[in-house]
Parts: sequence; C-alpha cells; structure tokens
Amino acid sequence: QVQLVESGGGLVQAGGSLRLSCAASGRTFSSARMGWFRQPPGKERVFVAAVNWSGTSTYYTDSVKGRFTISRDKAKNTIYLQMNSLKPEDTAVYYCAAVIQIGSMWFNALDAWGQGTQVTVSS
Repeated sequence: QVQLVESGGGLVQAGGSLRLSCAASGRTFSSARMGWFRQPPGKERVFVAAVNWSGTSTYYTDSVKGRFTISRDKAKNTIYLQMNSLKPEDTAVYYCAAVIQIGSMWFNALDAWGQGTQVTVSS
C-alpha cells in the first residue's frame, strides 16, 4: 500500500517562501522519479517539478523555473519543494507523486495521490 503524505503548506505573502515535504511509505521510491503537481482553485491538476532517482537531474514547468527547487532525501524516502519568490498565482493544493514522462508531459506513475497541502499566497 502506497502512502504519500505532504506537509509544509500555509499562508504566505507574495515574495515569501515555503518548503514542502512529501514522506513516502509503503514501498521504496528510491529508484523512481518523484515529482510535485498542483491544483489551483477551480482548475485541473498540473505538473510542477520532478527529480530523478539520484537527485542529480531536475525538471520544472516554465512558470516556476528559477524560483522553485525540488530535491530528495533517499534515506528518508522524502522529497522536498523549496518555493521562493512566491506569487499569488502559485496558490494551489500541492501533491507529490511518483512520476513518469511521456514526451513532454508528466504523469502520476501510480495513480495514487496523497491528501495534498494547501499553499495560499496573498498579494
């Protein structure tokens, strides 16, 4: 049974920072690419960032490049998303997942989602 638990969200002013965490349990994700998605209010869930199994390669959607940093701690089976220079348009529920890439698109590899963590950025 796969369990992903996201944490670290909150309310922050524009320009501020947050660090999200995702603890994975139930199986080892050490060899999997892991990533973050987000779902803004009233919109579809979209890809944000991904990291390879070793943590040496990262991938970002254009809107967060230069502001967000994804990383992982394999020993802790945890991934992180450091979010700096936050903007109101970053407001969303953030989810982590094991990911696969098909062409230029990223998908949840297991079709299992955690409860997500809410990030709200005020202007």
